[in-house]
Amino acid sequence: MENMRQPQLSISESLFGSVELDESRSATIKKTYLLLGLSVLCGVGGGYLGANTPAIRNLFTGWIGWILAMVALNAIPYIAMACRRNPVLGTLSIMGNGFVAGLVLAPILYLASRFAPNVVPSALLLTLITFMGVTAAVMLTGARYSAPKGIMFGLFFAFIGVVVLNMFMHMPILGLVIALIIGIIGVLILVHATSQVLNNPEFDEPVVGAVMLFSGLFNIFVALLHILLAFGGFGDD
Repeated sequence: MENMRQPQLSISESLFGSVELDESRSATIKKTYLLLGLSVLCGVGGGYLGANTPAIRNLFTGWIGWILAMVALNAIPYIAMACRRNPVLGTLSIMGNGFVAGLVLAPILYLASRFAPNVVPSALLLTLITFMGVTAAVMLTGARYSAPKGIMFGLFFAFIGVVVLNMFMHMPILGLVIALIIGIIGVLILVHATSQVLNNPEFDEPVVGAVMLFSGLFNIFVALLHILLAFGGFGDD
């Protein structure tokens, strides 16, 4: 595991540099993003199931659920790492990681759906659109991965996401501005993480990259959810 964290690029190198790729590594990062997409879809499914199941909501509201959540969110990625050489088990672990992450968010997703109905779809939409932008840049990668291209694609899609939120969710201007800022930060986090993964000479498994990238995407969504709750009418009723 320690080898997967070294060597590290500086922030400027990971955001404004590029990484030369051979055909194998180019294919690997694309597979990584496909697995990451599967994990995200399972996270959406887990969140929907948890938010609509009282027993799951109650479980993760209490201290026992909190402990289970911490254990699961730390153990499943390690299981995925251990299974990385097995395509089937690795993929199932990645999907399980996303699904459990969605379940853990059940209480806050439920509260958001009750008191600020637009918050969850807004956070999910902006996160997905931002993810699609960076994914598009990765899928177009050939012999060289360009971090600035990833940022450009991600920012373009983030602006589209905010326009969509403004058109259909009718959010306050301040909420939109903060959502855009979080979206921009999300793009930078994903691009930075992708550069770090590609720069690591030990990176040769899509499962490993997907585990590393999902944690960043999950944190983006949670941060965006809290921000949009603050500006989405939570507590007004």
